[in-house]
Amino acid sequence: MEDARSYRVLAAPEAGRLRLLDRETYDAVVTASEGHDVSVEEVRPGYLADAELDWSTSEPTIRSLSVRRPTLYAFADDIEPVFDVAQDAWSEARLAGDSMNSRVTRNTDNEVNGVLYVFAEDGTTFESFRDGERPLEPLVDRVNEQEGEAPREVFVLRPASREFVIVTIALRKGGQFADTLRETYDRPRPPESVE
Repeated sequence: MEDARSYRVLAAPEAGRLRLLDRETYDAVVTASEGHDVSVEEVRPGYLADAELDWSTSEPTIRSLSVRRPTLYAFADDIEPVFDVAQDAWSEARLAGDSMNSRVTRNTDNEVNGVLYVFAEDGTTFESFRDGERPLEPLVDRVNEQEGEAPREVFVLRPASREFVIVTIALRKGGQFADTLRETYDRPRPPESVE
């Protein structure tokens, strides 16, 4: 039995497998490590893709996959230093007694270059974002509604203090803001065959 749906690619648990988040149900599925009808080696976490899965075996395989938008997700744990905007947003949340806060980020010319969210770390927040149990989709969709649909770079960062988790959405994939985050937190952009 085959099933064609829209999925967000998440961090894979191991080589050869894909973790796919169903965009309708927010259920995550992990594919088989082999037996796909298409190559999955070039599929990166964050890609929005239309995929057709074959559920006739105990672990689904991929019959077809088409990348709709090559957004990239990056995860970094125990980061230092925490950039000022994130630290300020978290301090404001704590003062207000809130478990989350958000704000736009700006470059040195005062132009909006991203959106930042901070969430209290309850011991599983970072892992829940990484594994899809707590979908990033509503945050990405909100940015796309405001800024138009485009490939972006999404960074999920947990400071060494482990007090909170930062989700930053860089508006321009490959832009200066995304490049700065990648360099600061040692998360090189993966090679891609899809642009």
